[in-house]
Amino acid sequence: MRGPLLGLAVDARTGEVAIATTAGSPGTAQIDHQAHLSEPVRAGKLIAARDGDTAHPVRWVWWSDQVPRALLAHGIRPGRGLDLLQTDLLLHGGARAAPEHIWARAMGLDRDGVPARHQGDLFDSPDDPPVGSDGPQPLDEQGYLRPGFLAAEGSTASQWAHLAVRVAEQQTQQLQERPRAVATAYSESGAAMLALELERTGLPVHRPTLERLIEASAGPRPHTPQDEIDARAVRDTAVLALIPPGRAVDLRNPEQVLNMLHGLGIRVDNTRKWELDRYRSTHPVVDALLQWRADERIATTYGWAWLRDHVGRDDRLRGRWHSFDGGAGRMTAEAGLHNLPAALRPAVVAAPGHLFVRADLGQIEPRVLAVVSGDPALIAATAQDDLYRTVADQLRVERPIAKVAVLSAMYGGAAGQAAAALEGLDRAYPTAMAYLRAAQATGESGGSITTYGGRLITVPRSTEQAQARARGRFSRNAVVQGAAAEFFKAWALTARHAIAAYDARIVLCLHDELLVHVPEEHAPATAAAVDSALQDAARRWTEGSPARFVSATGIVRSWADAKP
Repeated sequence: MRGPLLGLAVDARTGEVAIATTAGSPGTAQIDHQAHLSEPVRAGKLIAARDGDTAHPVRWVWWSDQVPRALLAHGIRPGRGLDLLQTDLLLHGGARAAPEHIWARAMGLDRDGVPARHQGDLFDSPDDPPVGSDGPQPLDEQGYLRPGFLAAEGSTASQWAHLAVRVAEQQTQQLQERPRAVATAYSESGAAMLALELERTGLPVHRPTLERLIEASAGPRPHTPQDEIDARAVRDTAVLALIPPGRAVDLRNPEQVLNMLHGLGIRVDNTRKWELDRYRSTHPVVDALLQWRADERIATTYGWAWLRDHVGRDDRLRGRWHSFDGGAGRMTAEAGLHNLPAALRPAVVAAPGHLFVRADLGQIEPRVLAVVSGDPALIAATAQDDLYRTVADQLRVERPIAKVAVLSAMYGGAAGQAAAALEGLDRAYPTAMAYLRAAQATGESGGSITTYGGRLITVPRSTEQAQARARGRFSRNAVVQGAAAEFFKAWALTARHAIAAYDARIVLCLHDELLVHVPEEHAPATAAAVDSALQDAARRWTEGSPARFVSATGIVRSWADAKP
């Protein structure tokens, strides 16, 4: 028998938290507890008592991050939780949804019939919902959430908690119609909680090192607008000094830069980094231009203003985190946390008395493809630390060609030497290749795809042939990238639980990489716990598949010390 659902809601005006629980029969709920968040001990004891029932573990549910954000602010972390917004996106696709649409989809109501919210202008007269003993009545005659209730100041946290339970019951039934979707919903909800924790904790940095690195690229800290102009001119001089006098070139104008390069006899097709890299030895201006770009990026995106706005007095870099990017489902972050230039990584240093445990999943996409496709030959290849070496031996090609071929298969490319190797992949791993082709065909036809974990990804229809091919490539990749994102979150949450005993915290989730901040004396045990969590997560996520997942795990003081 599953444990009770407990809906949580917070009154933004008073700080009151209400908890509604299922009361014996489906579709019913009662207010179980109300407390003010200024009484965290009282509320915390309730949560601890509920979570302590291992026979019937509680499943906390909430509408959005408002509830976990408020609880975390008072040191309260609910156990297993179901985020209604994240679950709705999992079930129905998209990147965002309002409560009235979440309610309608959960209750099976026609989504086109959702009443529009009132805009509050002169031509819009909001209806005042009927008032009952608990406050404004939330539902209209058709069962939709009333626009007036959504905007009513009198709506209470207890009403929202009650509604949360009703939505969670319906969503749980819908999740059970898809394999693995229930587990994915709890994982995605946990990732949403982790995103808030990452935002609160921040990434430790060593301010003096960070200031030195910024100054090396952007120049001294400016005190006036003229200081910024002067520093910009100094950056430009390193490139402009290498071209003939009299040529006016705006280095921030790609067309002018391209014309300048052509005038020097450097016949590049564009000014992208990968194109310019091939011409480093032809003229010193190419190397200077690439260095200028790196410095310019730091100066404009990661410079003194960025340091002021995003690094706190406690020397922590903070930005808003998102548990789901709306595409493949990866975790993302703002404030440069996901795109920090390699030149600044030496400034990411553990706090005194602490170290980092850094763990990076190895060759995650082909290993995930092996699981989701069920290809026995590819599953066998995952037994080796270097899967690409095994594929290369199977295809009798060089390892770099095998790697490009595998990546091309997942991304829908077929150029150069990899094209011939792709034919070998069809022979060696027919089940995996058929799985990718089926996803591509679905995307090209405008159909929706579902990830291994049960997430619906909608693909817009179009009659344009080029767009159809693009949709096919997107779908072919999404079934792998989406599943890889689901596996990463399952690993991160398993690790988060395993390292709690060592006073360790995850401070960065970067694509397939975890960075954990831990007291120095607990670093070895934390590293072992992270590796063990990978195997635990893989066993549950793959449902016992023999596919093997590996991680490069190390203990470092600075992020820059981590081996690539």
